[in-house]
This record gives sequence, structure tokens and C-alpha cells, in this order.
Amino acid sequence: MIEQAYSAIARGYDRFNEEIDYDAWAAFCAAYFPDKGLILDLACGTGSMSMALARRGYEVIAADLSCDMLAIAQEKAASAGHSILFLNQDMTRLDLYGTVDGAVCCLDSMNYLLDEKDLLACLKGVSLFLNPGGVFVFDVNTPWKFKHVYGDKHYILEEPDMLIAWQNQFDEQSGLCDFVLDVFSKEKNDLYRRQSEMHQERCYSSAVLCQAAKDAGFVIEGIYSDFAGTAYTESDERWYFVLRKNLGVA
Repeated sequence: MIEQAYSAIARGYDRFNEEIDYDAWAAFCAAYFPDKGLILDLACGTGSMSMALARRGYEVIAADLSCDMLAIAQEKAASAGHSILFLNQDMTRLDLYGTVDGAVCCLDSMNYLLDEKDLLACLKGVSLFLNPGGVFVFDVNTPWKFKHVYGDKHYILEEPDMLIAWQNQFDEQSGLCDFVLDVFSKEKNDLYRRQSEMHQERCYSSAVLCQAAKDAGFVIEGIYSDFAGTAYTESDERWYFVLRKNLGVA
């Protein structure tokens, strides 16, 4: 049985992503955000980015579609003493209580928007709730990465009490990449429970992303290869977009 994405892997997500430097991510965003204010962490997952922003003194509101990931995020934030509002929302149907001063969406969550209609809906939603002149920072997996790193390759990820068998299938014509994850979780008496979930991402060109950003009322401040601000190239594995809401857009 195929389960909803980020259900089976929620418990092991942080351990399998220990190499991610969320503080560096937050520092990159802070260079464009105001010194203080309310920041949206879109597709927040287990809340690691939310807490990195909170440690820098920001108020944070965070949204994600996965209830399993949000449950972990809430536990982590409470344990760390951070007051973060977590919302269970679809990133294409964003509905906040008011405007925010900045927004971030990290770790290729934008690739989960499977067609240009959803991409534009997401960008327009962020623009709607972002104060004029505010900045939206996000990253995407690049066409080069889908073709040369993901492709039709298979991976094994292993921790002492969990193993993930990861199988990819990339259709270059449609731009869609399927990720089938078989998750084996250790339980009592050294028995393992198997769960399967499928993820799907869309490969977007820089041209399509730029046009969608402009259509949503953003000015493209920069597209980078890394947190150092290196100009992007077509052979990058990841692009970092910095969009500023047009001052003329209410």
C-alpha cells in the first residue's frame, strides 16, 4: 500500500538529513529579510528551518501539508521553547491571518508543485500575504540534477533502526520524477515494519520559474548556486531564488 508522502519517513526525516545547515540557510535569508518581523516558513516539514529563523529573533508562522511532519515540528519547537504557529495547509491554497515581512520555502519543496498552474498559484499566494517590498527565498532541484543525479537510479539510506530503499524514475519529456520509497522501521523483537510512499517532483527550467515569479508580482533579485551568492549556471544541482514583491503590488 502506497501511503501519503512524508508519512512513513517523518520519524526518520531529521536523521537522514543531518548534513543540512539550517543556520546557514537562515543567515542567507536574513541578508534579505528585515532585522525583525514575521516570517513565513512554507512547506516547513519538521520545523528545523522555522527554529533556525526563531533563533535569529524572528517571529515565525509555518505551514505544511503533512500532519505527520507538523506533529514532529510542534514537539521540537515546544521542547526548544519556541512559540511558532504551525498550520496544516496546501502551499497552493495559502490562507494566513495577516501579512508577513518575508517568506522562505526550502529543500526543493517548490518542485512538488507538479504543473505551472500550481506553481503560479503558490507564488501568487505568497505574494498576496507578503508586505510590499518583502522577499521570498526558495530553492529548487535543477534540470541537471533530475537528469544526472536522480535519473532512474536507486539508493539505500540506512540508520540503526530504519532503512529506506529509494527508487527514482525520471521522464525527461514530462519533467516529472517519481520517487518510490520503501521504509523499513525497526519495532519490538527486532521485527521491521515495511511502509511505502511515493513522492513526485516536477523539473522546471529557470525561464519558467522566472516568468511565473514575474506573473505573480515579483521582481527577481537574484538566482544563485549557493549561499555565497555565486551566479547560477545550468549545471548546478540546486538554484536559490530571491524574489522581491513589487512595491506597486498591494
